[in-house]
Parts: sequence; structure tokens; C-alpha cells
Amino acid sequence: MNQPGNNWQHWTLRREADGLAWLELDKADSTTNALSAAVMEELGSVLDVLDAEPPAALVIASAKPAGFIAGADIEEFSQLASAADARVLVARGWTLFERLADVDYPTLALIRGHCLGGGLELALACRYRIVVDEPGTKLALPEVMLGIVPGWGGMKRLPDRIGPALALDLMLTGKSVDAKKAKRIGLADDCVPPRVMENAARMRVRSGSANSPLPWMARLMNGPLRSKVADKARKQVAGRARREHYPAPYAIIDMWSRFEGNALAVPAGDPASLETIFASPTTRNLLRVYHLQERLKGFGKGVDFAPRHVHVIGAGVMGGDIAAVCAQRGLTVTLQDQTVERIAPAIARAAKLFERRFKGDRRQVRFALDRMIPDPQGHGAVRADVIIEAIFENLEAKRALFSDLERKARPDAILASNTSSLRLEDIAGCLTDPGRLIGIHFFNPVAMMPLVEVVAGEHSDALALQRAAAFARRIDKLPLPVKSAPGFLVNAVLGPYMLEALRCVEEGIAPEAVDAALVEFGMPMGPVELVDTVGLDIAVAAGKALAGDGAAPPQKLLALVSAGKLGKKTGEGYYRWSDGKPKRGKAGTAPAGLADRILAPLLAATRRCVEEGVVDDADLADAGVIFGTGFAPWSGGPMNYQQTRGNLPVGTDSTVVDRSAPAIQQDAT
Repeated sequence: MNQPGNNWQHWTLRREADGLAWLELDKADSTTNALSAAVMEELGSVLDVLDAEPPAALVIASAKPAGFIAGADIEEFSQLASAADARVLVARGWTLFERLADVDYPTLALIRGHCLGGGLELALACRYRIVVDEPGTKLALPEVMLGIVPGWGGMKRLPDRIGPALALDLMLTGKSVDAKKAKRIGLADDCVPPRVMENAARMRVRSGSANSPLPWMARLMNGPLRSKVADKARKQVAGRARREHYPAPYAIIDMWSRFEGNALAVPAGDPASLETIFASPTTRNLLRVYHLQERLKGFGKGVDFAPRHVHVIGAGVMGGDIAAVCAQRGLTVTLQDQTVERIAPAIARAAKLFERRFKGDRRQVRFALDRMIPDPQGHGAVRADVIIEAIFENLEAKRALFSDLERKARPDAILASNTSSLRLEDIAGCLTDPGRLIGIHFFNPVAMMPLVEVVAGEHSDALALQRAAAFARRIDKLPLPVKSAPGFLVNAVLGPYMLEALRCVEEGIAPEAVDAALVEFGMPMGPVELVDTVGLDIAVAAGKALAGDGAAPPQKLLALVSAGKLGKKTGEGYYRWSDGKPKRGKAGTAPAGLADRILAPLLAATRRCVEEGVVDDADLADAGVIFGTGFAPWSGGPMNYQQTRGNLPVGTDSTVVDRSAPAIQQDAT
């Protein structure tokens, strides 16, 4: 309970007899802790109380099971009206955490669960940090992914704690570290299991021990070599992103190298200033992307469905990888194909995935493999909560399969197809209850692509669709509701885009020039490399999607396929491939407007999908294309990009609600 005389809504302060104080955050009316203005104001009041009566030591922890602190309140940042307001927000956190860092008594952050953004900056302002070793513990400064900077002391303290090379890598990518890595790199003083975390916190904060010093080279990089480290970091960032598209990573480097990590010290006219960042369209658009992501997550909420067993039919690339992702996320999976020999390669691929994802933790790898059960006879279909068909694209084969499944499966089990080229209505015609069949459309590579299209056929049951979205969230995917239509959303927009790129090559433009133009725009991979990666045979097979205007596939594409040059998987396509990478020649001079030309069919296809109701609105179209294709996030999505450029044609529904990697399908086994 609170120390007598205090009436804080979000913080609880209690003192033990030996003088140790515990300060716990439990943000009112919220499932997660976020550092809102009210929370920060109360923290200042807590520090006033502690100044008046200093404790022997202070431990800061979370009272919520969901994690430590998820960061600043994004909604408050989204509502800032001016750069002056942004400067006030940054000053509030900077000043408060400087005050925490300067207290005379030892402080410790006890971190269990997510510790992100401002939460990690608060932890860095403490003398010690203990992390709890469990899967949910993640530490990160992900501000760059929102187009902003860690302005509450992170740019100052993280390089001092772990060295600038590691610190810049984390800040410039936004990637997280788990509990064990946090201890290994020096971000945490100790990594302990949950059962001893409170005793470990007591012992450490009362120990009086000094923090481990940085290695000699890291101290040099923080000192005399700082400018050289910054120059190298700028070159690395320039290889991935242009400053006009993504100003925040460049600002982080400048703030650290020139202003000691203090965003408030950067003058307003500087390219790294808060004013410049706030004025950038990228900041608004990346915040928009964050809200789009949250909207997709919302489709899986509020549904009473907790699947435990998934049955996947088809152990090819798609089916096997769907099964592996489900097993990785803790579900029991039965994987069906004609023989155990056909299932074995999928198990082998899954083992490699588990090794990567569990970072060599043999116990977790073994548990995940135990959850993935070969089932050539299909016995698991009788018990499964979710049944996913991922066999070859043949209508009669799928109809026969689902007719059999309808008789075997539990009445409440989801029956789903991963098809991308056949109409759900045609498949469902074999069922006594056509409403049971829905689409759950994954993208290749399944483990990497965040989006899943949840496809509604003409007769699909609404509850089944809601449960499918809940299942997608259970395996940490983003569910996008789409209507049954050729290519749904993602493949429908990628097809014309890839076709236009291949037409440019047909006209004599070097594949390297085509890819360079689109990578410079902000796509994660050039379209010609994408075709090679997907497989040229798959591109031809998806001809209806590729040739949206009824045109035949380019002759060079057909010639390469006839010669057996199918792209990456055969070692040659439009590029020669070695060690999984394309061998590129000189790009030469690209024609003016090349990127605009190749993007135009994608933009038009996205508009068409909105107009035809494949997705409910322009926001969802933007979300689907960003998370399903990697469309340049700085743009805010293709519909937003067109609207901000003012080139939506008259009559197009261009309403955009401001809630301020490769994807063409390979279904065959």
C-alpha cells in the first residue's frame, strides 16, 4: 500500500523496516504500464517524498503481470500540436530521469516482461538493473521505428553502459534483447529466475558494488574515437535508408556524437533537431503505421477462442512452415501428408527455425519439436481446434479433402484453406455447411512475414472468421480481414507491380537498375529480385494476378522458365545466385521516373481493392500492403502515399482515417 499521506493513482510506495523502499507502477485503467503525463507527474511527486525522507535504497518494479513499462504514452505523442509541445514532452522525461539518476541512495530497476522505450530509459537512470529470465522479458529502445528518438536519456546512458557500437545498433534498428543477452552485454547486472527476483533485487541494491566498467576500446569509442564511430554508423544507415525518408536514425547518431545524447541541446535549425523530426512527414506516417498495426491486432481480441491443437494438411514449404510456426508458439500440431518421408523435410526445416528462434536453447527446441507430430494418417483432424489445408492448387483435390474433413472434424473446429488462387465458394460447394470454410492465407516465408489474410467467402460464418483472427494473434500474426477475390489484397497488388518491373527489363532496362530504383524508394527488395526469390515458375503460374490487364507474361520470363532457370532455387533466373545472394552487374543509368512507373500499377490495384470492397477501407489496404509486402513504411502505405501526393483520381474513395519482404504465394507442396 502507499506510504501514509500519499494519494497516488499509479504508483505505490512501501518501505521495509530496514529502510529499503519499493516503488511499483500500476497504471490505472490500463492493462500495461505506459509513461503518460499523469504517471510522470506522480513520479516527480514520489521523488519529492523520497527527497524529504531518503530510503536506504529503492527498487522500482511493475505491479502488472503484463510487463515492466511499455514506454511513453503513444496516444499523447500522437496528439502533439507543435514542435514546441514535442520539446516540452522531451524536457519532462529528460529532467525527471536526470533527477532520478542523481539521487544519493542506490536505485535498482527490477525488470520482468517488456521494458521498452521510456521504460528502458527509466531503468538506465537507475544504478542497477536486474532482469527476470522468462520468455516475455524484452528490452529495447524502439523509438526509431516510430520516426522519433529516445530523448529521455537513452542516447546518453545506453552507450555509457554497453558501449557505443552495441548501443547504436540497438537504437538505430529498434531491435530488442532478451534477459540473457541483456546480462551478457552489460545492460543488466544480473539475470535471475522469477522465484528469486525480489531477494536478488534486495541483495544487489544493498550491495554497494560498483557497476562493471566499459572495456578499454569501448571507452575510446565513447571518447576520442566518437566522430569516427558516428561516421561509420552514418554510412551503414545510408546503405539502408535515405535521410529524407528516415531522419530519425541520422538524428540519433548526431545527438549522440555532437550533443552528448541530449536532444534538448540541439538547436532548432539543425537537421537533427526535435523541430526537424517533428516536422517530418515520416514521423506522422510511422505513427500512422503503428496505429494501423494496433488496429490489425484488435481483430483478434474479444473472441472466446483459445486454440490448442492445429492440424495442417500438406507438408510442403507452406504447410510445413505453418506447422512449425504454430509449434514454435506453443500449440500442438499434427502435420499430415501422404507418407512420413514427405513430412520429414518439414520437420528438418522446423528444427532449424527453432534453433534460430530459441537461440540454441536445446530444451526449448526439443519441446517445440515434440509439439510437431507427423500424422500421415490424419488422425489429428478429429481432435483439432483449427484445420488448415495447404495442399497443391487443384480444385477437385481440395473439394474431396474438405468433404472428408467435414465428416471427421469437430463441429466447432475451424476449417481453413491456405489457397490464394482458387475461389473459396468453389471449394465450399462440396460442404453440407458451406459457412464453415474460410481462408487463412499465409505468406512465404511464413516465419518472417507478419501478415495473415483472413478470407471471407460468400457464405463464410462470421464467428469462424473472428476465431480465425484470434488464432492468428495466438501465433503472433497480424490478421487482415479480406473478401474472397482473385489474389485477395496482397497478391492482387504485387502481381501488376512485378509484371511492370519485368516489362521494363523486357524493354532493355537492366534488372539491377529496376531493383535499385525501388529499393531507393524504400521497398525491402527490388521487384526483379523478388520474382527470382519467389520462383519464375510460380510467377507464370500466378499469371492471372501478374497480368491484371490481360496481357501475356513477358517473353523473357517464359524463355527462362522453359530453360529451367527458375530463379534462386535453381541458381539462375534474371540473376545468377550464389550462397543465397544474387550476383549483380552494373545498373547503369535508370530512366527518369522509373520507380513511379513500376509503382503505378500497385497503387492502382490497391485503389481498386478498396473500391471493390476486398478490404473495408483505405486504412486496412495500407496496413495489408505494408505488412504483407514491406511497402515503404515512411510513406504511410500506398493509399496514404497517393492521398498526400494528391494523385487519387476523381471518384476514388480516398478517405483515410487518421488513427493518430516477399509475399506472392507458393502454395504447392
